[in-house]
Amino acid sequence: MPSTIPSTTRPVRLSLPSKGRLAEDTLALLSDCGLKVYKPNERQYEALIPALPELVVLFQRPADIVASVRDGSVDFGISGLDVLEEHRGDNGDILVLHDELRYGQCALTLAVPEGLETARDLPGLRAYAAGLSHPLRVATKYPKLTGRYLDQQGISSYNLIYAEGTLETAPAIGYADIISDLVSSGQTLRDNRLFPLPDGVILRSQAALVANKAALQNNPQALRLARHLLEYIEAHLRANENLAVFANMRGASPEEIADRIFNECSVSGLQGPTISRVLVKSHDPNWYAVNIIVRRDELFKVIGELRAIGGSGVVVQPVTYIFEEEPPRYAAMLKALKIEAA
Repeated sequence: MPSTIPSTTRPVRLSLPSKGRLAEDTLALLSDCGLKVYKPNERQYEALIPALPELVVLFQRPADIVASVRDGSVDFGISGLDVLEEHRGDNGDILVLHDELRYGQCALTLAVPEGLETARDLPGLRAYAAGLSHPLRVATKYPKLTGRYLDQQGISSYNLIYAEGTLETAPAIGYADIISDLVSSGQTLRDNRLFPLPDGVILRSQAALVANKAALQNNPQALRLARHLLEYIEAHLRANENLAVFANMRGASPEEIADRIFNECSVSGLQGPTISRVLVKSHDPNWYAVNIIVRRDELFKVIGELRAIGGSGVVVQPVTYIFEEEPPRYAAMLKALKIEAA
């Protein structure tokens, strides 16, 4: 059902998870991106982002976030891909703006009791299901995703048992044969003598930013805020993978030092090193400062390479943002909306 309040006559709304680890991690990400949420009263279900004052923040359960974005009562939302894919519907009202916010990682997975030694993979599970005198009973909070997956895997005789509470006890109690549940570390399954099928992963999930497609198409303010959100988030996530490295280096010219870096180092910054003269007390004109952006996982390798070509006094600093000329996901959004870039 569409929203009874046209999006152009009310503030643009962003809905965030209201409780739990996903809520905490969402607020932390937004804060790290420079989009700190200000909530003057913890009992209120409405807040603001001072950096984007025209955006109103609401707090809901993840499934309600998806429903609200789908029906247009909320313009943007952050929720897990698992909840999104279970509740988004088939009419295309929701557009995924960013599907890799890098927290809330888990996997919707089939798990069987430890005693079912012959059902430790999908072929074994198919054989086990075929030998039952009743349809395979699967306890889950995700009936749509689970049912679709079982159909794809050729398991046609099954009953999905929807359960809101703890699923891990379902096989032991006897009201289900197997479960379909979210798995992160897998420790809870092991504690309850359950075994996740390594080839039974239904969906790999993490937090995602979504939007109401009609709001983006019909409300210029929502479209502009979508760009701001993606700019901040993409610039921060990209920066978080990188570090700024500064080193002093002796050389005849900036070009000569750059040639050394290009020829003997595995990385050379975003487009190339930034090289500037260092004004030393001895007035030696051959000292230069080199600035390079490097990936975190390549830091020590790069430091070794810089030292090998004469680098010294190496300083490493975190990077807050790295902005692209055009955020790739914003360009993808415009393409999905069939809107020409301004």
